[in-house]
Amino acid sequence: MSMGALPVYLMFALFLLGVPVAIALIACVLPYFLFINPTMPPQMVLQRLVAQVESSSLWAVPFFITAGAVLNYAGVTKRLMNLCEGIVGHLPGALGQVNVLLSALMGGISGSAASDAATECKILVPEMLERGYDKDFSAAVTAASSMITPIIPPGIGLILFAFVANVSVGRMFLAGWIPGIIMTVGMMMLVHMIAKRRGYVPTRTRPAKGKELLLLVKDAGWALVLPLVIIMAIRIGIVTASECGALCVFYALFVGVFIHRELKIKHIWPILKDAVTGTATVLVIMCAANVLSFYLSYERLPHRITEYLTTVQFNRVTFLLMVDLIFVLLGLFMEGGAAIIIMVPLLLGTAQALGIDMIHFGLLIVFITQIGAVTPPFGMVIFLVSPLLDIPISRLSKALLPFIGLLIFCMLLFTFIPVLSTWLPTLVYG
Repeated sequence: MSMGALPVYLMFALFLLGVPVAIALIACVLPYFLFINPTMPPQMVLQRLVAQVESSSLWAVPFFITAGAVLNYAGVTKRLMNLCEGIVGHLPGALGQVNVLLSALMGGISGSAASDAATECKILVPEMLERGYDKDFSAAVTAASSMITPIIPPGIGLILFAFVANVSVGRMFLAGWIPGIIMTVGMMMLVHMIAKRRGYVPTRTRPAKGKELLLLVKDAGWALVLPLVIIMAIRIGIVTASECGALCVFYALFVGVFIHRELKIKHIWPILKDAVTGTATVLVIMCAANVLSFYLSYERLPHRITEYLTTVQFNRVTFLLMVDLIFVLLGLFMEGGAAIIIMVPLLLGTAQALGIDMIHFGLLIVFITQIGAVTPPFGMVIFLVSPLLDIPISRLSKALLPFIGLLIFCMLLFTFIPVLSTWLPTLVYG
C-alpha cells in the first residue's frame, strides 16, 4: 500500500468507527504532512484549514440558515400547513399529503432535510397520531418527505455544490424545481395508495376554493413569495447569492415582527442557537475538507482517478450509475454536505472529461446524498426521527421501504433524463 494513500484508508476507517466527520478529516491528513511528507511547513496546512471561511461565496450558507431559523419562529410553518390542508385535505390520508406538500413548501424556507423533519415531528406528527394515523407511517412519511426540502431552492446542498464545482448558484437553484415537483407528486401518489389501503380518511369534504383558498394563500403569501424573490433577484443580477441570503434574513425578521407579529424577544436565543449550530456544522466540515482537498491535490489523486476511469472506458451512463452507488453509500455514514465537499473534487475531472453537464451532475449528487440519509441502518434522518417520535429504528426502517423504492426510481429517472434538471436553467439563463 502506498504511504501517500494512507490518509484515504485512515479516513474511511475513522468514518466506520463513528468519529465525527470534521475530526476524522483533520486526523487523517495531519499525520501525512507531519510524518509521511514533512517537507510541507505546518503553517501552510493551518492556513489551508482556516482559508476556506474567508471566501465571500460561503456567506450565503449562514445567511440562508439564519433566515430559515427566523421564519420557523415567525409563524410561517403553521400558515403553510393550513394552506396545504386546504389544498389536499380532501384526499385520502389527508395529513400524510399535508406532510409531503409542507416539505416541498419548506424547501423555500429551511433548505435542510433535518430541519424540516424536526419541525414536522414537533408540529404535524402529533396531530396525525391524534387522528388515528399509525406511528410507523407518520414517522416514515415525515422522514421521506424531508428529502424534498434540500432539492427545492435555496437548499444548502445546492449552494455547496455550486461553490465546490464553481458553477452558478442561480442555475443550481433553478435545477431543483422540476425534480422537486416530481418527487412531491410521486410521494403524494404513494401516500394516496397507502392511505386507501389503510383507510385513512380525508379531513375535509372538498378542497378550499374561491374566497377560502384566497384567504389561505394570502395568509401564507409572505412565505410563498420568498423562493421566487430569491430566484429572480439572483437571475437579474441585483444581488449575489450571499447578498440574497442577507436580504432573506431581513425579510424574515420583517415578516415575523411586523406582519405575523409572532416573533418575540424570547425567540432570539433559540434562533441564534439554531443558526450558529447549523452554520458551524457546515463550515467546520468545509474547513477540514479543505485540508483534505489540499492533500488530494498534492498527491494528484483526482488526476489519477480521472486517468484510471478514462483507461477503463467508462461512458456517461455507467459513470453516473457508479456515482449513484457511491453517494448512496456515503449518505449512510455522513451528512450530505460533507459527502459533496469530499467527493466532488475527486469526480469532477472525470465528469467534465465525459461531457456531463455540471448542473445535471450537481443536482443528481445533491439528490442521491438524501437517499442515503433515509436508508437503513445508518441514515442520518432515521437517527433524527426515531428518538423524536420514540419509535425503534427497525420499525421505522421497515415503514420507509416503499418510500426508499420511490426515491431510487426518482434517482434513476434523474440519472437517465438530464433535461429534467437542465431545462429550466437553460430556459432562464440561456
